[in-house]
Parts: sequence; C-alpha cells; structure tokens
Amino acid sequence: MKVYAASVSTSYKIKDVADRSGFSAATLRYYEEIGLLPEASRTPAGYRLYDDHTLDRLAFIARAKQLGCTLDEIADLTVAWDGGRCGPVQDRLRTVVADKLITAQQQIVELMTLASDLQRAAATLEAHRPDGPCDDNCGCVTEGSSAPQVTRQLVTLGTKPHRVEAATPIACTLGAQSMRGRLDEWQRLLEHVEHREPIDNGLRATFGPATPLDELMRLAAAEQDCCQFFTFAITIDSRGVALEVRAPDDALQMLHTLFGRPT
Repeated sequence: MKVYAASVSTSYKIKDVADRSGFSAATLRYYEEIGLLPEASRTPAGYRLYDDHTLDRLAFIARAKQLGCTLDEIADLTVAWDGGRCGPVQDRLRTVVADKLITAQQQIVELMTLASDLQRAAATLEAHRPDGPCDDNCGCVTEGSSAPQVTRQLVTLGTKPHRVEAATPIACTLGAQSMRGRLDEWQRLLEHVEHREPIDNGLRATFGPATPLDELMRLAAAEQDCCQFFTFAITIDSRGVALEVRAPDDALQMLHTLFGRPT
C-alpha cells in the first residue's frame, strides 16, 4: 500500500531532491527500489515527496560513495546511520575506510610497478631498431638484455606529508604488548628481504617477488604513526620493490635492530 502525504511540513519533489543532492531522478528511484532509500510518500496524483531526512541520508550516501563504498557496503552503513547516533556510524565507517586504504595502497604499488615496466619498455623500444626481423633487443618480444635503467618511482605513505623535525622524540608510542606484536609482524615480513644496502641516514631493503605488498604498505604506515622519528618510502624501480627507512643519527641503532643491517 502506498503512503499518501496529507500534510508535509517540508517536502520536495523528485526533481528538487535531484537538484539538491546531485543524484539523478533515475538514481533516486533505483535507490528506493533496492531499499537504500525508504519508500517515498506520494501526493494524491502519485508524485513522490521527500523530506529533509531523505536529503540528509543522501548526503551520507554521497560521502560513502566518495570513499569508494559499494552499494552493499552503503546499505550496511545506513543501518547504523538510521540509529541516529554518530558513534556506531563512525565505528563501521572506520573499519570500511581502513580496509579500503589497504586496497588503495596495494593498487598504488601495482600501478607504480606497471608504470616502471611501461617506462622501461618505452626506453627499450627507442634504444634499438633492427633492419630485419625482431631480435632479442628490440623490445617487441622480450624486455631486451640491455634494458635501460628507469627513474626511481616513489610511493609516499600516510594521509599527509611527513617530515621528521629536529625535536621529534626518539620514542615509540606503542604499549609493550602492542610493540611485541608489531615486532613479530615486521619479522615475518622481513623474511622476504633479498638485499639490504646503506643509504643516507638509513637503510634500503629490497623485497622478493612473493612479498605481500599490502602488508608492507600497512606496516610502514602504522610504524610512521607510532615512531615519527622514522621516515619511510616504498620505491619501485628496475631493482624491484624496496623499503627505504631513514632516522636521525641517535636512532640509527634502533633502525638497524628493527630492519637489519646492510649486507
């Protein structure tokens, strides 16, 4: 049975809601059909009517879509949103955002790896042009035995640029139990390191092809939060994927204890 609106203090027709929310009328009807929006009330003539609460809900849906949430994820989030309390909404959204951040970081690594491969391929294709058929160095069939080096690619971590200030304390903010867990995570990940070499104020650790890159991104970002005297960069170049860690002179011993020494 349709619900007819006898008296609506603030009501909007579907075109008004579309203009205010940024969603098309077709999308609004679809969201109502799949239950993402409650069923609209109707005028006696059958026109849909929406209220301010619907506009608020659409603003929340728009924010969730901006964060990359699927419609199924948004449907789950709106259950919490309907409760009228921000805390449970934040709790659910925080979990979704954390998962999507890891996925996005993994995609960054994959795209940077592809960019390096494409850059190397482009350079190889320009380096040698045989007169006859393709050969081992033309770049059409294989990478070529003398593929040029490519410019280093850099993946930055965190939600904002990080810079170690001179006054940054050489201390970790994790509790003892959390620190033991973090060290175990690093030790498992560092088993994938194939080579360590010194860099200015730090260490470059090159990882093997079986390294779980999402875990590398997650741990480096987490470590940046609790040990702000470290700086991290994940690099991707012709040598492979590597983690560069730098620290002030007073913290180099700690850096080598955690990440190993150059070999």
